[in-house]
Amino acid sequence: MPSVDKKDAPSVETLAALFPLTFPVPTPATHPDLISTKDVNREEDLLRNPQSFRHWWNTIQNAREAFNAVQKTERLDVSDEVAAVLGPLASPTARKALQRLTYLYEAALVQFPGMFKLWKSYLQTRMYYVLGKPVVRRRAGGKKKFPEMKEALEDEQDDLERWEGGLDGIVGWEEWKSLIATFERALMWLPKMPRLWLMYLSIFNHPMCPPPISHSHCRRTYDRALRTLPPSLHHRIWVRYLLWAEAKGGSTMVAVYRRYLAVDPSVTEHYTSLLLAPENPSPRPLEAAKLLLSLSRKAARGEYTSPEGKSPYQLLTEWLEVVEQYAEEVGLDVSDTIENHRVEEEAEAAAVDAEPASTEGNLIRFGGPAVPVSADGKPGTPYDEDEDPASPRKLNIERIVHRDGLEVYRDQAGRLWSGLATYWIKRGEFERAKATFEAGMAEVVTIRDFTQIFDAYAEFSESLISAMMESIANPDEDEDEEDVQETEAELDTRMKEFEELMDRRPFLVNDVLLRRNPNDVQEWEKRIALWGNDDEKVAETYTKALETINPRRATANLYRLYVNFAKFYEEGGTQGQAEPDLDSARKILEKATKVNFKTVEDLAEVWCEWAEMELRQENYDEAIRVMQRAAAIPKNTKVNYHDHSLPVQMRLFKSLKLWSFYVDLEESLGTVESTKAVYDKILELRIANAQIIVNYAAFLEEHSYFEESFKVYERGVELFTFPISFEIWNIYLSKFVKRYGGSKLERARDLFEQALEKCPPKSCKPLFLMYAQLEEEYGLAKRAMAIYDRATQVIADEDKFEMFTLYIAKAAANYGLPATRPIYERAIEILPNRQTAQMCLRFANLERKLGEIDRARAIYAHASQFCDPRLHPEFWAEWNAFEIETGSEDTFREMLRIKRSVQAQFNTEASYLAAQTMATKKNSTQSPDAETADAADPMVAVERQAGGVKGAPAFVASKHNVNITESQAEETTTQVNADEIHISDDED
Repeated sequence: MPSVDKKDAPSVETLAALFPLTFPVPTPATHPDLISTKDVNREEDLLRNPQSFRHWWNTIQNAREAFNAVQKTERLDVSDEVAAVLGPLASPTARKALQRLTYLYEAALVQFPGMFKLWKSYLQTRMYYVLGKPVVRRRAGGKKKFPEMKEALEDEQDDLERWEGGLDGIVGWEEWKSLIATFERALMWLPKMPRLWLMYLSIFNHPMCPPPISHSHCRRTYDRALRTLPPSLHHRIWVRYLLWAEAKGGSTMVAVYRRYLAVDPSVTEHYTSLLLAPENPSPRPLEAAKLLLSLSRKAARGEYTSPEGKSPYQLLTEWLEVVEQYAEEVGLDVSDTIENHRVEEEAEAAAVDAEPASTEGNLIRFGGPAVPVSADGKPGTPYDEDEDPASPRKLNIERIVHRDGLEVYRDQAGRLWSGLATYWIKRGEFERAKATFEAGMAEVVTIRDFTQIFDAYAEFSESLISAMMESIANPDEDEDEEDVQETEAELDTRMKEFEELMDRRPFLVNDVLLRRNPNDVQEWEKRIALWGNDDEKVAETYTKALETINPRRATANLYRLYVNFAKFYEEGGTQGQAEPDLDSARKILEKATKVNFKTVEDLAEVWCEWAEMELRQENYDEAIRVMQRAAAIPKNTKVNYHDHSLPVQMRLFKSLKLWSFYVDLEESLGTVESTKAVYDKILELRIANAQIIVNYAAFLEEHSYFEESFKVYERGVELFTFPISFEIWNIYLSKFVKRYGGSKLERARDLFEQALEKCPPKSCKPLFLMYAQLEEEYGLAKRAMAIYDRATQVIADEDKFEMFTLYIAKAAANYGLPATRPIYERAIEILPNRQTAQMCLRFANLERKLGEIDRARAIYAHASQFCDPRLHPEFWAEWNAFEIETGSEDTFREMLRIKRSVQAQFNTEASYLAAQTMATKKNSTQSPDAETADAADPMVAVERQAGGVKGAPAFVASKHNVNITESQAEETTTQVNADEIHISDDED
């Protein structure tokens, strides 16, 4: 074997002469240096035990370890270029080791040709010397047992084998072929072992693998693996096969992926991305478009679920993006599109005309497209050339967008229309694109879709105009003057169209909203306003609106269209320049009165507006006649006003709005009798409200029909209950008292009693006050006091305190202060606790004025049970002042004892928190004058001192005179009182 000198520069031929090393298989006969004198015992032992796998395995392992040990100590005496070319076989020791190991493995395989362990070890050894040292990477976590193909491709891409170094494919061509032959022999013995196949296939991913091996031979090997292994293991082969095909690209990738997609379409989206990848030198947009179209249709039928979670619309959008990007390669031109439309229409007509014939009860189809049948007998999807990626026929983009997009995804029409127009723009068919934009804006039903189409249309127009202006500004040398003039004329046309498009935008938006809801009255009104002063278009729009709108489905205020249309003729157009046409206005309103509106109020508004129009034209009699027609009462008056199953014309006579306008008209233009007749009809129909009653009575009173006005009030209080009748009673009684005063006192009393009979407590207070005032002015004071007393028993609790206050004042004025005592006593019994204390204070002040000190003290003691000292300090301050002025030491001590008792009674957490809150509010709002007043009060100073010392008693020291001066109070703050009286709790 020739050696390589480091100083020499060996050529490729010199290096190639080193090979083959393993073919034919080296033996001691052909290579005497394979066995030394040290190996004689080993060889004799193997000859004695040829069937012992352990002897063979130990021999091979010992030989490998010995060679590895020698190789570690060996110094590589070759250049870096030679080392890079020869890889693991750069040293003579490695080459000799490969031959000796090959000899041992081959000899062992003669004895054990079907041993998987031996074959695997042999192949790994041969791979090491040819491919280089494998790179082992650590894996975090485990792998899914059966992942989806898309995930498997991503995982396998990271797990592909990698090596350090390797034998050059040109120099070591013979050794590479020998390695391939060895794998073929192994698979001949163990064809069902997937691990051997995977090891074999991993060779083809090596960067130094010779092209004859890594191309055709690799593809045939993958095919043999798929034919040999059972289907359950195909997944492991296909993952590597697809990755290899992606790396090769071109027609190889297409052929491999087409085969795989026939059994598993889940990676179709990944395949389409590969077909259109930027690094792909020969993209296939037509095939990608057909695949995406097929996926979108299958997803819409529920036959396909995107691994990436894409909806059928998203898949169709991706198809549309491909169409926009590769318009020339994917779609038909205008002439072919029109021809395809004609052929499709003829085919559809023929399919419709085809009729099935029956023979012996079985249907036989004589016409129409063929329908395939699946293996289970169910009809399948007919063959469509638009979905066949192998077909070179281009797509009819318009038909596909309309059938698969616009007819299915109506809420996403904007993107589809703009995409179709963009397709025609990319093909240079600007007129077709313009027609597409116009058709899209004329069919969409949402503002979002319209905005999308309009913006794309405007951008297209602007870009086209900019391109024309640039071509005019920088003309080519080849262009003559006629071409420039033609371009300028076309530019003027385009600019005019663009301006018209901008002017049409409000109308187009209005068209969209009206297509979405043709019964939208407000949008029709906007449409009319858009025409401005164009009377002809305004009248045309009014007419179209009234013909289009369904009254039962219209939005609010449909009657305004009729009314405004009539005003349009009445005022002589929008600017009033034409002659007023009252006949046309009356015809429109007459037509409106026959429309079955959603509500009766709309019809009533039409009649009222008609009468208003006659009033504006000073046709007063005609206005009265119009309202008489509208308010005509039918024979059957037992119609439910809220029965929507009946037309509004049958329920109009119960419209209060209509009658209110009618009666106002009669008051202004008619006589008293005619007005009374209208009011009486309203009352007979029982549709009057309280305002009608009040207006009727006021009208009669204005014309001096006082008694009749009072009768109207009486009818009103009979029709309504409280609280509505309260207002009528209030007005009625005040009017009656003002009119008659005391001349009809008994009748007035009867009216008041009648009003109070059914009046609820919360509303009767004003009536009692008015009743009592009547008695005070025209009756007896005794009866007035009786009314006040009765009021305190009947009215609501929140009004009783005020009523008692008024009652007490009236009693004191009429009978003197002593007469108020029983009123005070009853008030204390009836009023709630918070008001009882206040009333007790007033009662105590009364007794003090009358000189009844003991009675006043008893009242204070009674009121104390309702007053928490922390929440009502003003009560205790007043009692304190009372005791200082009129009491003695014993009474003062009793007051303090009661205060402690009450404070203990209220000593709860809630009461304490409430007291703290009240104290904070009072401290924040207390004025300096109040602080000065507290400091001037000696008892306050004493109590403050007692409260400020922890453990101090809550009462003052015993003195002969409880009137402590301010100086004495100051002494008590610094000196301890030796004569202090200690009162035990038992004495309390």
